[in-house]
Amino acid sequence: MYYVAAVLTVLAGLFYAAGNSELGSWGRDMCQYGSTFCDNPFYVLVGAILAAVWGRFVSIR
Repeated sequence: MYYVAAVLTVLAGLFYAAGNSELGSWGRDMCQYGSTFCDNPFYVLVGAILAAVWGRFVSIR
């Protein structure tokens, strides 16, 4: 689950950069399909936090 949290964190960064037009044409294409996440990359970051918390929860011994 930590891997999922890491991937979601990277995706949140990419969506943030794409939303601020820092990735050029690739970011424009990315925002065409994921406009909600480009406008609010915090949603993806919240998913990453929840995945990390869930991973921590299920790995408690």
